[in-house]
Amino acid sequence: MTLAAPSSASSARAAAWPRERLAVSLAFLANGFVIGGWAPQIPLFAARLDLSKAQLGLMILAFGLGAILAMPLVGRVISRIGSKRPTIWLHAAMVPALPLLALAPNVPLAILAVLFAGITTGGLDVAMNANAVSVERRLQRAIMSSCHGFWSVGGLLGAGLGGPIIAFLGGGAHGLLTGLVVAATLLFVARHLLSDEPEPAPVAAQSGTDGARVGGFASVGKALAIGVVALFAMIPEGAAIDWSAVYLRQELGVGTAASGLAFAAFSAAMAILRFAGDGIRDRFGAVATARGCASIAIVGLLVIGFAPGLAAALVGFALLGIGLSNIVPIAFSAAGNVEGLKAGTGLSMATSIGYSGILIAPSFIGFIAEHTGFAIVYAGLAALLVLVLAASGIVSGADRRA
Repeated sequence: MTLAAPSSASSARAAAWPRERLAVSLAFLANGFVIGGWAPQIPLFAARLDLSKAQLGLMILAFGLGAILAMPLVGRVISRIGSKRPTIWLHAAMVPALPLLALAPNVPLAILAVLFAGITTGGLDVAMNANAVSVERRLQRAIMSSCHGFWSVGGLLGAGLGGPIIAFLGGGAHGLLTGLVVAATLLFVARHLLSDEPEPAPVAAQSGTDGARVGGFASVGKALAIGVVALFAMIPEGAAIDWSAVYLRQELGVGTAASGLAFAAFSAAMAILRFAGDGIRDRFGAVATARGCASIAIVGLLVIGFAPGLAAALVGFALLGIGLSNIVPIAFSAAGNVEGLKAGTGLSMATSIGYSGILIAPSFIGFIAEHTGFAIVYAGLAALLVLVLAASGIVSGADRRA
């Protein structure tokens, strides 16, 4: 009897973490690793091409636009052939993305490299989220939050290892090594990713073959509304990523050495709670989890906005990370389960809207903060989470496992 327990525990782990779940989780990690690796490359990229701050801002904006433009196109492909092949294709296309950015010798080629990187990472985002929805249905349990947790870990590894590698080996070598890591993960992903057949046309279909046309206005409207929920959660996330260090230095008087602590507190809290989020969601349901997370995020933003010093600000950013950790994964699961729409169609709508909050909105936040200060901006962003709290019932479809 005593020998049976380890075997039973091992079987339970295998049932909860089959190879299909590991494969899609690894795709998330690789995507985050490339995005994280791009961050320490940006200063070298600007110096090599002699870009002004405004020109660099346009390059970064082009990265986001490439991602957002790719998302609906990938959604259409997924609705026709399923998510497995697009995930593998885009994962493979992402292999040279960072090397091309790291080695681009002039501005025209750099623009193409930036657009290519945005298209591959953004397109993969839709494909791997669609595959995660399929795995959730197959396993009859939530996995989306942990998948996004792997993305967070990949981002932390990419950013954390990128700086030292660049310092010792140079930017070109770092880009090539990142490409090799992505290629290595592709071997497992391509072999074990869940093969999900294209979904049949929704029952409510009247004509046409595209999921957005046949799903009906109500289904399309619901997917778009879910995308707005994701958007309102991602705008504060973008503010934490891009402006937290500036806020600490300029308005709280924190030194350079400690200026990154806010993002560290935010990222660590978010990653930890994302891995715990699936169990929380399975126990309490998607709507209750979203409401609880939105409430915590509201408190975090208010603490940040009224923080008298570093310690309080760090508590606020940690609470914000906890609060935002599971809203977007729940929203994406709900978008992939909108009745009357194929998963790829609903997801492409939600991701296109949602990711604009993290890719484009921070530039507008900087403009507003220049006139008001970041403390007011962070406190004001709590209003967006109040709207998420009020609209959280719309994500109930995240619990659909049919």
